[in-house]
Amino acid sequence: MSRIGKNPVPVPKTVTATVTGQDVKIKGPKGELSMRVHDLVDVKLEDATDGAKQIRLSPRSEERVARQLWPTMRTNLKNMVVGVTEGYSKNLELQGVGYRANMQGQTLVLQLGYSHDVKFDVPKGISMTVDKQTKIAITGIDKAQVGLVASKIKSFRPPEPYKGKGVRYEGQFVLRKEGKKK
Repeated sequence: MSRIGKNPVPVPKTVTATVTGQDVKIKGPKGELSMRVHDLVDVKLEDATDGAKQIRLSPRSEERVARQLWPTMRTNLKNMVVGVTEGYSKNLELQGVGYRANMQGQTLVLQLGYSHDVKFDVPKGISMTVDKQTKIAITGIDKAQVGLVASKIKSFRPPEPYKGKGVRYEGQFVLRKEGKKK
């Protein structure tokens, strides 16, 4: 039995959850998210002991795939509940001489040592702020989308191992290599 999947997803009083068949909609103070739970996993909305609601999942069969999807779907629902109540954020740092970022409307413009500026259109549901031209804060309610956008921006110039220049997550350790010896 899955240690993650057997735990119900608690739904706070500020959040409204509706389950219709395999479709789950979660609405909270920060927005609304919806997800279709896989057909091999059963989903139910039930009352908890303290009067709040909770979402309970269970596998429909003892197949290996069903047992693998069960905790995954539970974690995705938990991320949705946290997203609509608190939200998610990722912070990026630019390190290198002349590396800068600024916002022009809904477009992030990056100067990363190329002969041209890298322009990135901010997707719907994501908000970005640039602080001191070297720090980018990405926030949103969908954890997967926030991580995907942060990864995409980092891929424009990943940190290199000799001088450490590039775009990195805040606090990321970059293993440095020794250069050529004479």
